Amino acid sequence: MAKHILIISDSKAGHENQSLALCNGLGATYAVARVAYASRAAKLLSYLWDQCGIRSRRLFDVTPFEGTFDAVIGTGSTTFYPAKVLARKLKLPVAAILYPRGYRLDFDCIVAPAFDRPPTLPNIVTLPVNLTNTSPAFYEQGMAEFRQRHASQRPAVGIIVGGPNPFARMESADMKRHFDRIFAATPGHEHWVTTSRRTPHAIEDLVDRLPFDYKLVYSRDQFNPIPAFVSLCETLFVTSDSTGMISEAVTHGTARVEVIMNLRRPGCKFGRLIQDLQTAGAVHVFEGQPGSASRKIDLSSALARVAERLNLTS
Repeated sequence: MAKHILIISDSKAGHENQSLALCNGLGATYAVARVAYASRAAKLLSYLWDQCGIRSRRLFDVTPFEGTFDAVIGTGSTTFYPAKVLARKLKLPVAAILYPRGYRLDFDCIVAPAFDRPPTLPNIVTLPVNLTNTSPAFYEQGMAEFRQRHASQRPAVGIIVGGPNPFARMESADMKRHFDRIFAATPGHEHWVTTSRRTPHAIEDLVDRLPFDYKLVYSRDQFNPIPAFVSLCETLFVTSDSTGMISEAVTHGTARVEVIMNLRRPGCKFGRLIQDLQTAGAVHVFEGQPGSASRKIDLSSALARVAERLNLTS
C-alpha cells in the first residue's frame, strides 16, 4: 500500500514542486497544507523558538488538512518550523528539503543539494542536484501535449531561458549574442525556446523577433514545454540562473546539456552546482561550440536512503 505524506508548502512553485517530486520518487501519495507566518517578526522568532525547542502553532497559519499520514515534508525556510511543529503533533517523522540553515538539524531526514555544502551527518542525504519529477508518465504526457502544439520535422535543440536574480543578470545584448552563437553552432536543427515567469519582457521581445521553429513566451502562455524539451531534444541550452531547470535537464532524457553563463559571481551556489556537474560530465559551459556532456544523474539510491530515514520502506 502506498504511503501517504503531508506536504507543508509555502506556495512557491519551485519549492512545492520539489516536495511533489520527492513524494513521486518515493511512490507516495500526498496532501498539501499551505503555511504562512503572520509577519516577518514571527518567522524570525521561529528560529529562536526552534533553537530553544519550543514548538508552537502560534507563529503561523496553516490551511485545513485531513487524513492519516506516514510522514511530513517541507521545502524552503518558511516550511521548516511548521513542518516540525505539525510532525510532532501528528507523531510522524519529518523531512526538510533544502538545507535548513538557522534551524536545528534535528529533522529525521534533511535532503540537501551538494551545492549548499551541508555537513556530513547521519540524517542528511546529499543530492548532486535539486529534486525534479521522476515519473515516466509525467514526461510521456508532456511530450503528447507538446506534439499537439508542434510537429517537428528535424532533430531539435532546445533553449530554456530563466531570468535575473540576485546572483545572475540577463541583458538583451548578451542573450542576442548567445542565441546567434547557438543558431550558428547547430545548423540543420530545429530551434525551440521557452521563457519562464522570471524572464524580462525585453528578452521575450527578443525571442519574438528571432526565427525559432517553436517558441513559448511565458507572459502570454503558461504551458510547460520543458518535459518535452528534456525528452526530445538532442541538445539543451539552459541559462545558469536556475538550479531547478539545470537539475531537470541533467536527470532526464538523453540530451547533451549546455549551460549559458549569466552569473554575477561564479562562486555562488549556482556556480558551485555547475562546477560539480561539469566535473561529473553532466554539463558543458557553452562558449560557441557544444560539448559532449550527456551523463544523467541517478537519484534512486538517494531516494532509497530518504525512505529508510522516514520509515517508509515497510
